[in-house]
Amino acid sequence: MPNVHRTTNKRNMMNIKEIKAICKQHHIVPLRRRGQNFLINPKVIKRIIDIAEINKEDVILEIGPGLGALTKPIANKCEKVIAIEIDKKLVQILKEQLGDYKNIEIIKDSILDGISDLNLGVKKYKVISNLPFNITGRILRILLEQKDKPELIIVVVQKEVAQRIVAQPPNMSILSLAIQFYSQVDAVFNINKSNFWPQPRVDSTVLKIIPNKFRIKKEVENNFFQLIKAGFSSKRKYLLNNLFKNVIIINDNDSKEKKQMLIKIFKKVGLNEKIRAQELSLERWTQLANIIGALEREKEERHDNQ
Repeated sequence: MPNVHRTTNKRNMMNIKEIKAICKQHHIVPLRRRGQNFLINPKVIKRIIDIAEINKEDVILEIGPGLGALTKPIANKCEKVIAIEIDKKLVQILKEQLGDYKNIEIIKDSILDGISDLNLGVKKYKVISNLPFNITGRILRILLEQKDKPELIIVVVQKEVAQRIVAQPPNMSILSLAIQFYSQVDAVFNINKSNFWPQPRVDSTVLKIIPNKFRIKKEVENNFFQLIKAGFSSKRKYLLNNLFKNVIIINDNDSKEKKQMLIKIFKKVGLNEKIRAQELSLERWTQLANIIGALEREKEERHDNQ
């Protein structure tokens, strides 16, 4: 069993009165800019944890534990919880509330500095988090770009952000392509805003993200993200025009030849010349990136041989 010791006067979850009392005692005003909206519904918390299918060998990384609403029940099921919190007052509260749990490590740090600096000490781990809304995309990119990626990511995010992440054509975006490039992602269930304190302005969604196990070559990765950035440079314009303006390919000095080359590539991939960036699937973007990347390498090789 996990190395846990608890005194009997501490329950696994705090109610809303206790949360407010603790915040008042420590002079804490939850900050909207840090996404400090605490989960207060035990049923929702249990459902989130159940989705992660935690076993006693698991190491769980929790980002932004807040007052520990998720941390305690997670710790009861796993080998270890590594909880990363940037707010020093919340770190103090967490250490007070969770001091009897021998399998919880609390780190005062920011995940935005990257995981490698945290020295987790393990290669296999899962992530469970109620993510700050304003930095969701950045945090997910950090997690998914790791050499040692999490086995599973369960996150609570703003509903609108979740919809963007799981989007399909014709509603793709750089965010949806970036997350889907690295993983398989599903929206599992929605959480009404009334289940948080302070109550946010919008509802939330729980995402289940399974990172791809295969390694992606750095060159392929760079080609892909350079291309989608160019493709989405102006959403109202046709993709062909955006790529013509922002992508370097063979004989870039000859605008007519460059346009014909792009049209030829579009036909090869099966794309209409009037298609827009948001209408392409991940598969089509990957095909374009591979073809254009190969042409750019060919151009570089010719230049080197001259």
